Amino acid sequence: MTVTALALCLALAGVVVAGSTGQVLVVEDIETGDHYITQPVDNGSTVALRYTHSVEKTPVYDEYRVEGETLVNTRMEFESYGWGLPSRVNVTNVNGTFVYDPPKPITTLEVLSVSPGRIANHTLIVEDQQYDLVAETNATDVRIHVERRTLTDALT
Repeated sequence: MTVTALALCLALAGVVVAGSTGQVLVVEDIETGDHYITQPVDNGSTVALRYTHSVEKTPVYDEYRVEGETLVNTRMEFESYGWGLPSRVNVTNVNGTFVYDPPKPITTLEVLSVSPGRIANHTLIVEDQQYDLVAETNATDVRIHVERRTLTDALT
């Protein structure tokens, strides 16, 4: 094998190793950057937060769709109006739960910051997998975001 052919093979191997393996949802400590949860996701994957509203003491469900490296808030469900919940939008009442399911995104985020609370009992749902955010993070402030991973990332 010539030196040129060997160099080409090594270069191609480097491209393969650095190639993309997909996206992951990351829950990381805001202060340290330590990862608590790393879950593979695809475009169109559903990510949600379920918690108890701090003032109203009623359940809230916020649903997001993964689009590239963004989280698109597509739906909210809540049982009472309170701080931080939409009060001037059209909702549907489904068995006592207000459902806000607009045709356009509610918001689009690159990073979702959450302060998991013991009273709120925050739960992260990624497709069908549920994570107790309070237990996973010891109620530490976190950033939730989507990252593109490579084979090199997966090997480290």
